[in-house]
Amino acid sequence: MLTAPAMAIKPAGPNAQVAITPAVQKAVQDNRRDPANVKRDAYRHPAQTLSFFGVAPGQTVIEVTPGSGWYSEILAPLLHDKGQYVAAVVDPMAVAEGRGRDYQQRSRDGLDKKFAGNAAVFGKSRVVAYDPKAPVFGPANSADVVLTFRNVHNWRSSGQAEGMFKGFFSVLKPGGVLGVVEHRAKADVPADDKTGYVGQQQVIAMAKAAGFELAGSSEINTNPRDTKDYPNGVWTLPPTNQHDAADEAKYQAIGESDRMTLRFVKPGK
Repeated sequence: MLTAPAMAIKPAGPNAQVAITPAVQKAVQDNRRDPANVKRDAYRHPAQTLSFFGVAPGQTVIEVTPGSGWYSEILAPLLHDKGQYVAAVVDPMAVAEGRGRDYQQRSRDGLDKKFAGNAAVFGKSRVVAYDPKAPVFGPANSADVVLTFRNVHNWRSSGQAEGMFKGFFSVLKPGGVLGVVEHRAKADVPADDKTGYVGQQQVIAMAKAAGFELAGSSEINTNPRDTKDYPNGVWTLPPTNQHDAADEAKYQAIGESDRMTLRFVKPGK
């Protein structure tokens, strides 16, 4: 088994004590994970984060817009024998022809290649495509958990956030959990804000408007060194590193962004 970096299994800030479940810890330490991804555990705290959201074998878990599959490498093994991991990606054909469609197609192709290249890990996982203008992630009341990591700012800027949260609510069973991790602004920001950060109360308001109840928040992914005032927004920081080479040490010392970690519940159970 791969030993996770020491920082990856320690709380990341005040009030961050989370009881890590053995099943989640085993999945995080799986030696089939990409070593480059493992190095980022120190910033993303996957063991604490997934345990806080209550992710466990036997569940149907939908991860919305998984990108290159960073969390897929943990969730797929965790749910391989009992449960179902579903990666929900944007349907490229639902996006207007041009750069946007090309980006979504590259993203889909990359994830498909990753899954096809390691059947032992991803062979039981499913990929579903959704239309961001009218998102459906699966049959109503079918999922135990929906997860999204650092995506809300994109949905807000494209005017899709309301529909996305409604889609999450629809697919979850009564009592199901929505877990959200997002770059945290100092305060509320305009819908067209280009920094990549979102106000925590804004995210809570969006979820409540869709019908969710806030069931908990954690400082697992806090970073007090993040001043949130950079020339290229959150993308100035690692891992994107959109900054002058001369400032490399400065931004590496800050690390990845300060993030809210919110757990919502669909009422009714």
